[in-house]
Parts: sequence; C-alpha cells; structure tokens
Amino acid sequence: MVARQHRCGSGARAVCALAVVGMMAATAGCSGGGGAVADEQGGSGSLDAVHRAAEVLAATASGTGTAAVAGHVPGGGAVAGTAEVRTSMETAAGGTRVTIRGRGAYDFRTGTGRLTVVLPEDAAGADEHRPITELLAPGALYMKNRGAGVPADKWVRVDTTTLADGNLVTGGATDPMVAAELLRGARRVTYVGRTEIAGVPVRHYRGTADLALAARRAGAGSRGALTAAAKGFRTDAVPFDAYLDEEGRLRKVRHRFGFAGEGPAVEVVSTTLLFGFGAPVSVRLPDGGDIYTGRIRER
Repeated sequence: MVARQHRCGSGARAVCALAVVGMMAATAGCSGGGGAVADEQGGSGSLDAVHRAAEVLAATASGTGTAAVAGHVPGGGAVAGTAEVRTSMETAAGGTRVTIRGRGAYDFRTGTGRLTVVLPEDAAGADEHRPITELLAPGALYMKNRGAGVPADKWVRVDTTTLADGNLVTGGATDPMVAAELLRGARRVTYVGRTEIAGVPVRHYRGTADLALAARRAGAGSRGALTAAAKGFRTDAVPFDAYLDEEGRLRKVRHRFGFAGEGPAVEVVSTTLLFGFGAPVSVRLPDGGDIYTGRIRER
C-alpha cells in the first residue's frame, strides 16, 4: 500500500542514499496532561484524542519507582514524559521486503532519545551488520557504526531539517516525538474499536494525517523536521493507525510512506511501540571533536 509519494529525483538522490532505502541497498540488492480517551464511538472526541497524543507524551512524569516504570502512579495518575521504545521499518521494493528494527528509550520532554538499530542481512544472507547507535535530538540525528568509511569511534551528524523526509525514514526509525507530532495533522479519524497491546487495553484509531498541517501545529522541536518533510513529499496525506491507552497515551503508531522515483516504487511502513512509561532516559550528545566531517561513501 503506497501511502505517500516522495520525490527521489536528482535533488533528493543524496538523501535517498542516506535514507532507509539507501541504508538497505546492499542488503536488499537494490540501489497538556494525560486525560482518558473520550468518545467511544469516534467523531470529534476521537479526533481530539489523536491530536493530543504528543501533548500527553510530553507531560511531565508525576511518579517514581516501579509504579512509574510500569506506566501508572498509585492513585491513578498518568505517567508520561519518557518511555522505552521499539521500532520497526519495513520496506518493499522490486519484490524484496526487508525490515530494520530498533530499541531504546526516549524523553518526550526534551525530544532526545537513544536507539540501537539493527540492519538485516544482505540478500545472500551472508553478511552481518554491526548495530547502529542513534542519538535523536531536536533537528538532529547522530549515528555511530554508520560504516561506509566512517571511523568506528566517530559519529555522523545529520541536520534533519535539511532532509527531504525530515528523518521520517532516514535513520531506519521514525523519531518517536515526530511520529506523535505527525498525528496533530489528522483531519479525519475513524474509531476502529478496543483491543490490547502487550496486555494493555487500548483504543484503535485509523486516519490520515496532513503533513503541512502537522508542521504548523507541531512543537518547536519537531516543527523543522515536519516542515522539511511537508516540502519534500509530493502529497501531504500520511495514513496511520494509532493505539491509545485509557490515559490517552500513545502505545503504538504505524505510518505508511511511499517513495516514487526512476526505479520501482518503494513502500515503507514505520511502526513505533511505546512502553515502560517513566523509565529513566540519559542522552549525552557527542562533542564536536567526536563528529566525522569527511566524505561518506555510498553503499
């Protein structure tokens, strides 16, 4: 299901090389507070709940200890602010389907996080790829073990506001805050029903987000990336499935993106799973001397 059409012409070819499509070229064989969710039947309540997902996640955590890590405060208060994260990015191109997976933690209050991203084996199943360590920050993505001629002890820094996709897919994982902020652009939302994720009751919503609208409504930390994405894609519509718990916290979101260029169409499905709300998160960004400034080989 191609959800979005992304320009991959000469102006964006360098981005596509660094983005998930380029990262997998060798492997694929191709170049406010947390209120309860309202309105069981959907309608305006569902739209409001989805719009507020980013706001709820960024709310200051109000609990500590094991109760906070579990996602609740004694007495029923919601814990947000931070969370553990699992990501997957599945790409289909030319009959080949590969998946990049990540795991880490994220602080929604500061817009910073740390992920370990694992690339798949190559098409022959022979090569193993070292996990890539990624640090996420407002307007920036730092990658270590990037390969392609980068020294093992150096980081690669990417200004996400200059990427044609705003880092929605570049790092092989969508920045969790940007993924939530993208929901601010939802124009219509359908309430699908109740289900469970890892034993947690959630409400499932389905809709389409408008990238340009999301960029205008996003907080300062995500606005630059979403503005870049809104300019870099041909259409603004991003289909999504969002799952919110009883406190209005986003537990899972799946976005569907599409790339169209000179070669075969590429479909990308990015999924972000959030759990362990209140977990401690510590992110130290690299010093200037630790950042690689040389040429990066294309894979």
